[in-house]
Amino acid sequence: MGFAARISTARSATRARSRGFAAMLALGVAFSPVAASLAPTAAFAKGPDSLADLAAAVSDAVVNISASQTVEDKRAGVPNLPQGTPFDDLFEEFFRRRQQQGENGGGGAPAPAPRQRKSSSLGSGFVIDSSGIIITNNHVIADANEITVIFTDGQKLTAEVVGKDAKVDVAVLRVKPDKPLKAVKFGDSDKSRVGDWVLAVGNPFGLGGTVTAGIVSARNRNIDSGPYDSYIQTDAAINKGNSGGPLFNMDGDVIGINTAILSPTGGSVGIGFANPATTVAPVIEQLRQFGETRRGWLGVRIQNVDDQTAESLDLGKARGALVAGVDEKGPAKPAGVKNGDVIVKFDGKDVKTSSDLPKIVAQTPVGKDVVVTVIRGGKETELKVKLGRLEEGEKLANLDANDGKGGPAAPGKSAVQKALGMELGALTPESRKKFGIKDGAEGVLVVTVDPSSQAAEKRVNAGDRILEINQESMARPEDVTKKLKALKDQGRKSALVFVASPNDDKRFVPLPLE
Repeated sequence: MGFAARISTARSATRARSRGFAAMLALGVAFSPVAASLAPTAAFAKGPDSLADLAAAVSDAVVNISASQTVEDKRAGVPNLPQGTPFDDLFEEFFRRRQQQGENGGGGAPAPAPRQRKSSSLGSGFVIDSSGIIITNNHVIADANEITVIFTDGQKLTAEVVGKDAKVDVAVLRVKPDKPLKAVKFGDSDKSRVGDWVLAVGNPFGLGGTVTAGIVSARNRNIDSGPYDSYIQTDAAINKGNSGGPLFNMDGDVIGINTAILSPTGGSVGIGFANPATTVAPVIEQLRQFGETRRGWLGVRIQNVDDQTAESLDLGKARGALVAGVDEKGPAKPAGVKNGDVIVKFDGKDVKTSSDLPKIVAQTPVGKDVVVTVIRGGKETELKVKLGRLEEGEKLANLDANDGKGGPAAPGKSAVQKALGMELGALTPESRKKFGIKDGAEGVLVVTVDPSSQAAEKRVNAGDRILEINQESMARPEDVTKKLKALKDQGRKSALVFVASPNDDKRFVPLPLE
């Protein structure tokens, strides 16, 4: 099982099921702090005497979320037969065919009206405004028709959705209480350190308010769940149903929203993830104010810079975000950002890796004039960009997704060339048809790739096109071999190849000069 497959949202295991199976409430590991072998002070070795005062101070602000959705019962019209036999699927298929025959006038029994049932799930949330504003994960409420908030005193209130965002998995709910609610506030998650004590409060397995404690195990974790991953990792027990609950520091401030776990069993194994307050708080403010997100948009496609890429571009060391594509209708285009630029600073903030850039851009106000520092040709250049809005850029991208323009390129007559473990040829009407390359697409065709080559290892495939090498355009196979020879003569150890797939996805591939 791969890493991504073992990441699951900490959603409740309690769901309404038509077959009536009982939910399995098997909890695994209880937290037990272990004294460190290297203890410079007695307080460090001992840890906090008690977390009871903290738990008492914050627990009333933590709520249970019950979300239900009306769905069509797929077993409608199938008699209640004994379950768990080898013939379950046969019986179900038999009666479903009888229904279809009835619907089509085939002489079967008349089809019953579609039957609906409610699918329910339980999660957690917390109050951030005493007037009735509650935060949870987006995946807890999903497409729910009804959302009920349950407080520690047993009070139940119906909630409405103010706004939600799937990219950082957060939702803002509103209830109308008779009196002010107990509320908690966000803290500065950037100040939390590995080893700091934390407290998680939530509704694991639908059991109700539960408190668990642990430490911050790591920061800035990327679990490939979205474009803005920067999770706090904790060993405080987080299980299904804890989703949407708060992670507190010892001051009682919320430094994260418990969102996901890494577990081969579905229960806590001491690796849980909370979305940090610095990531979610600006999004929550936008959702409260506008009912939707308003993220900054630069309009570039980027990739990470490794050591070979850094050497090819004279960066000195691997850093920044490499621009692999510039949106024709995005803000970066008129500002002069080009393919092959390496963005090392945005609005005064250092871009250490490519994953830093989307987070910084998203949190920058729409319409702001920002200075973008790029490295081009080994030199730093400052460009001024008026930031657009990501949501509008996404709409444009959807409209233009299949807009291919340009006439067919002239058939090439160059002979096949070999370079870097690849056979290269010119684009012809026949090769365009064979690989599904649209008319107007340019570059040098990759005809075959040696499976043992670095090109194959870096996922260059037959049908790809080489557009540039070290930011110089390539039109014929001879251009490629000529450029590679020139780089070798200059003492270069690698070449930065700009490659396009048959469906025109572009990326930079650093390849060693053999």
